[in-house]
Amino acid sequence: MSQAEHSSEDRARFERDVIPQLGQLYPAALRMTRNPTDAEDLVQETSVKAFAAFGQFTPGTNLRAWLNRILTTTFINVYRKRRREPQQALGGDLQEWQMSADRLTPPVPSAEAEALDRTTDSDLLRALRELPGEFRTAVYLADIEGYPYREIAEMMGTPVGTVMSRLHRGRKKIREQLMASGFGTPQAGSSGA
Repeated sequence: MSQAEHSSEDRARFERDVIPQLGQLYPAALRMTRNPTDAEDLVQETSVKAFAAFGQFTPGTNLRAWLNRILTTTFINVYRKRRREPQQALGGDLQEWQMSADRLTPPVPSAEAEALDRTTDSDLLRALRELPGEFRTAVYLADIEGYPYREIAEMMGTPVGTVMSRLHRGRKKIREQLMASGFGTPQAGSSGA
């Protein structure tokens, strides 16, 4: 099979299998970025990366989980890049809703967004990013995406008990990392005193 035939076949399979899934990535991208334009950009970047790596996808495995992993990794990498860039002076103190086109009806932040605002994004993302891959994926799918354990188990190709264990250990590691960075205080009864 020539390279042109192979890429044509991959392109047709990508269009058939992946393109319909991209719309389902937008809500997750919006929760990550908290900005519709950035969410659209993140989904677009994810689709480009998925197309480039589509030859590595194993047919018959969970396509949705594979795309969510690409989305999460892309978000974390873009976030890292932005953190290294200097802040822009103009509008640096404005919140995203203050810069939106519709200033008369700013979006109301969710309870999740407010909780995340109390933790700096860099601390939380650093803690999530430093988790081993299997913990990071489980925590992301459960706590960010809100998937039930059974679906996560299917996506990751593991038993539900393994997912529960990875979530427990992953969340514990995130708490420990946040505590070490001075974010929180130990819960009552968790110290040896």
